[in-house]
Amino acid sequence: MDSVNPVLVDVIRGDMTESRHRGSIAICDAHGRVELAIGDIMSPVFPRSGIKPLQALALVETGAAKAFGLGHATIALACASHNGSVTHVDIVGNWLDKIGLTPDDLECGPSLPWTDEDKHALYETGLPPTTLHDNCSGKHTGFLTVCKHMDYPVQGYTRFEHPIQQRVLGILEQMSGMELFEAPKGIDGCGIPTIGIPLGNIALAMARLADPHDQPEERQAACRRIRGSMAAEPYLVAGKGRFCTRVIEALGQAALVKTGAEGVYCATLSDLKLGVALKIDDGSRRAAEAVMIRILQNLDIITDRAKGQLLNLLEPAIQSRAGKMIGLVRIADGVLL
Repeated sequence: MDSVNPVLVDVIRGDMTESRHRGSIAICDAHGRVELAIGDIMSPVFPRSGIKPLQALALVETGAAKAFGLGHATIALACASHNGSVTHVDIVGNWLDKIGLTPDDLECGPSLPWTDEDKHALYETGLPPTTLHDNCSGKHTGFLTVCKHMDYPVQGYTRFEHPIQQRVLGILEQMSGMELFEAPKGIDGCGIPTIGIPLGNIALAMARLADPHDQPEERQAACRRIRGSMAAEPYLVAGKGRFCTRVIEALGQAALVKTGAEGVYCATLSDLKLGVALKIDDGSRRAAEAVMIRILQNLDIITDRAKGQLLNLLEPAIQSRAGKMIGLVRIADGVLL
């Protein structure tokens, strides 16, 4: 990033600011109208897992989801960065069986579950972590489902030149409104390509997921299916205690939020027909979540009932190991008033 982004979040301990997090925010509608721009929204960023709902469009609009009889649970998992809990692992395992494949066909690699609770549960079994435990195993199984349905090769599906990755690239181009073949590229932690996209265009893509009225009918139907599945199965989108799950449980399709690595967060705001994309420069998740919840608050999406459910997200505290409140994470003065 060429410009210096503003401080978005202060971390307060006792009487002073201990840390500061800089970043940028874009909020757009489906026509590309920028409703809010803070910091640099024109330089490309890697959206990482924040755009999984967009990548999952291929699963629905190719007819693969219908052909294999997939319901809300599997489609939500295609959008997920999940905890690797027993529930997540069992559903992905059964899904692979349905399409005639095994965990060995997943190219994401094995990883430990996300939370200490789920790590301990796995440890108690005496079994090693598998590809099913990887937080991206649902997305990868979605890609493989399309491969089976479209008769694409199963091996090598994570390579940039593979037909499924080229199909997903086309979807991202159409939704973001820009050509991406020559965009900066990298490899995500789960092994698939990640494409550098300006924050404003990521927000546009998320807005078009909320409001796909000018997209082809198949795309419109796929967007509705993705939104409905995430709202119907918030636990599967992330898991127990996770920000995405808690926000979607409280707000439903009004705020379909999705975390990405390195301080990225995206959201599809169905009722307002807006898309949100934000990036914290230093990759901090705590700062990204503080910014996202303030955005939802400022847009009057958080109902009085939801405030009770999300209280500790609205007022994130720093606690000592003894449980005493010793500081807080707050939006910097003059930002997101």
